[in-house]
Amino acid sequence: MADFLGMMKQAAQLQSKMQAMQEELGSLEVEGISGGGLVAVRMTAKMEVKAVRIDASLMKPEEREVLEDLLVTAQNEARRKAEVAVQEKMQALTGGLGLPPGLLGN
Repeated sequence: MADFLGMMKQAAQLQSKMQAMQEELGSLEVEGISGGGLVAVRMTAKMEVKAVRIDASLMKPEEREVLEDLLVTAQNEARRKAEVAVQEKMQALTGGLGLPPGLLGN
């Protein structure tokens, strides 16, 4: 019984740490770049796009398809970086505790 109570206390502490981590993820930004730097997408680790930068050389009607492809590539790279950042934060938060899956509601 004492082990269960200790685990529940630990889970409650983790939940408050997770709330703080969620706030931190909202301010943690990553950048995806494509086309050798011609396009960049900046987003938070919560997947909210904050900015898009496009080199002026791509602002031509004949470059539209290239620009579209580079935007997709840059956004996907930024999303992958954001996912890695979230995983790293989660591992740092829960590492080594041996909590059962789903205990924190994720």
